[in-house]
Amino acid sequence: MKIYTTILCFLFLILLGCNASQNFTAAVPTKIVNDTIRITNDRLEYEVIIIDVGFSSWFNSNARQRGYYSQSYLEARNKVWILEWNKRVNMPLNYDVNLYGMPINYDFYINYGYEVNYMIFNYLTYFQLKNNQQLGGFPAKI
Repeated sequence: MKIYTTILCFLFLILLGCNASQNFTAAVPTKIVNDTIRITNDRLEYEVIIIDVGFSSWFNSNARQRGYYSQSYLEARNKVWILEWNKRVNMPLNYDVNLYGMPINYDFYINYGYEVNYMIFNYLTYFQLKNNQQLGGFPAKI
């Protein structure tokens, strides 16, 4: 009986020793980063979707508050920057296709409202600062 108890204790210690060498890592909660911004005007006639990792955090920490710029100011900047953007989209041999992949369909004769212009302005500011680009006569600044 004493031998069985000794063997049983010995096996238990071996099993315990084998399990003690396993690496256990604490579960790290996954941080979900929202990289898609949906922009609509009040009447939901126009919609802009921005998919760019980092824009939402940049926007939350750097963008001026709504109402800081007038709508005419935003439209003037957007017009120059969007014209240059679309020009670069159409010249893929001269400009990086990864930066300028899709044109911005912005009709300058349509009133998109403050919110759409505000978010496009902030995205184009972010884009220029992040990628060290200048899209026209107005340098992007915070």
